[in-house]
Formats: sequence, C-alpha cells, structure tokens
Amino acid sequence: METQSIELLMSDESAIHSNPTSMTTPTRYHPSRLQHYAHTLLQKVGVDSNISSCVAQTLLEGDLLGHDTHGLALLAGYLQEIEVGNMTRTGQPIVLSDKPAALLWDGQRLPGPWLVHQALDVLTPRAKHLGVSSMVIKRSHHIACLAVYMLRALKDDLLMVLTCSDPNTCSVAPFGGTQAVFTPNPLSIGFPLSNGGVMVDISASITTNSMNNRKLKNGLLHDGEYMMDAKGNASRDPGLLNHNPPGTLLPVGGKSHGHKGYGLALLVESLTGGLAGHGRADPKEGWGATVNITLYDLNAFAGKAGFLKQMDEIAKQCHASAPINPDTPVRLPGERGLKLLKEQMSSGVILHPSVAPSLQSYEQRFGLKLEDAKI
Repeated sequence: METQSIELLMSDESAIHSNPTSMTTPTRYHPSRLQHYAHTLLQKVGVDSNISSCVAQTLLEGDLLGHDTHGLALLAGYLQEIEVGNMTRTGQPIVLSDKPAALLWDGQRLPGPWLVHQALDVLTPRAKHLGVSSMVIKRSHHIACLAVYMLRALKDDLLMVLTCSDPNTCSVAPFGGTQAVFTPNPLSIGFPLSNGGVMVDISASITTNSMNNRKLKNGLLHDGEYMMDAKGNASRDPGLLNHNPPGTLLPVGGKSHGHKGYGLALLVESLTGGLAGHGRADPKEGWGATVNITLYDLNAFAGKAGFLKQMDEIAKQCHASAPINPDTPVRLPGERGLKLLKEQMSSGVILHPSVAPSLQSYEQRFGLKLEDAKI
C-alpha cells in the first residue's frame, strides 16, 4: 500500500516523536530502505513474502505518521513472537460467517497488519455496493498502528471505524474498581474532507501499555497521573503494573470522570469480543487482538457532497475557534501528522532510539544492518 498524503490526527501521546528539542541532529533513514530491512528480517524468520511486505510497510507507516511506539519499535517483538510460534508465519484466515454486509474471520494468529489489509480488500467493494460493510476478526495477532489503516478509507471516500481489544491480557480497571479487566481498547475513525481528511486514533485509557513500558524502561514518570495503584491512588509511576498486587492504567477521564473511558472500553469490547463470540471468557493464547472494522460508503447516505458540506463546515468552525494560547491555534485533527508525513517522506524517517538496540541480535544472526538504511 502506498502512503497517501492525507491529514492525520495524532491523539495518543505515542504520536509525538521523542526528544523533539534535542540539540543533536537526529539520524534519518530512507523510507524504502527501512521497509526492505523490516521485510527481509521478517522473511528470515519464515514469514511469507507477501505477508512480510505488508507488515513491514504498515510498521514503517506508523513511524511516518509519528506513532513511534507502534511503528518499527514493534518489529523486535513481532520477530520474537514468530520464532516462538505465537505469531503464524503463513496461511489464510478461516471464514466462519459470510453474510453480504457482515463477516467473521478466525485470523489463526496471523500477523495483524496483513489481516486488516486483507479485510479491507474484502470490505471495500462490499461497502461500495451495499452502503455499509463490517467484519470482526477473532484470534488476530497485534495489528500495530490503527491510524495507518485510515489512509485507505480516505482514499476510497469511506468513513471507517476500527476498534480492537486483546482478550489475552488486561491492564485497565473498570471505573470504581482497582483490578484490571480491559486493555487500552483503541478506537480509530477516519473520513475525508475537501482538503485532506481526519483520522482519529485514541484509546479508552489515558495512556497505552507501549508508552507505559517505554517510560518504565527509561526510568521516566508519566507527565500526569495516568496510573492507579492497587489501593486506588492516582500516580505517575509506570512501574505500578509490575507491583504485587499490580496497579492499572487509568481510563480516560481519570479518577473523577473515568466512567467515560469505562464506557468506551465496554463499547470496544462489545464490538470486538462480543460480536466475535470470542474473548475474555475463553482460554488465553498470548499477545493478540480481536478486531472490528466497519466501512460506510459516503455516497450511500446523503452523498459525498452532502457529507463534505457538513464536515468541511465543522472543520472551518474549529479553525476559527479562539485559541487558549495564541501561539498554538486550534488544529484540525491531522494537520501535525500531515506535516510530519510529508517531511519524513522527503527528508527521511526518524526512529525512536530504542529501535536499533532491540534489533541488534537479529542483525548479527542474519547479516543485516539498520545503518545501511541511513540517509
């Protein structure tokens, strides 16, 4: 899939590159060389060529959009999962149910990015014909950065809603409780505007597991009280997940208004595990995902022109809203992402400093060098 110059929303804290004010010039990598590097590593551990190419491109696009916890930072973890047999190297999803506008797949723990793109290949023509199409995928592996998939919806004049949960683990407590039930349960929405488009990539928790792990590894506290200990006290400590008894990530809204994040988490669970008939009531299989993808054809309702008239006006009013800080005017969702995407496509990709060390052992085994992708 080619990267499209579409405006993006980067709502998650993972969507901002680390050390933006660093005094040293960051290392930049050629996008196509990075894709080839990741593709080759995945093939070396036995992943089919067509699957590895798709996964490598999806991870790269996560970094191009600035989601550097969900870009190539995931590659080492994916390679480990493949080698121990937790991520499937080859095969096809099993079609469990196939109605004109609604499908259910068993992903057989194949790589999530490839499964999502395969699903979009099936759903897009159905949405164009029927107006709406939806698929739930159970037993997918991790699906990487949700914002990446919105590019296809914008290109094809669709409104996409994409959600996922991981029934194999939990790190977020229900509002009023102290023991984890949910994962961060991300929710992504994409739709076009006359000039670009909007892409929302958020979660039902204030922070994510990936960002929490990064903070912990680097000995950093969260910027705010995004965590809660086992006694119900809010905290900035990312290490709470490892305490005994463990703490949790706070839902959106925090200690005072966490019922909002709780509601979002239940929405995602119903759209994924509920509709899949597979989730937290079943035996755990390891890191993975249950996914819901729903596409709406703009022309099946009031038409594309009617949709754009309304959403362009909303965008206009958002831009015109008086800012709290005159130096930071209100941005449409995605303006910062579009700028970063264009910059990195032309000037090179900046990777998080953790990526290179995480892949050294694989480089030594397979004779590859990330530095060969440098500009």
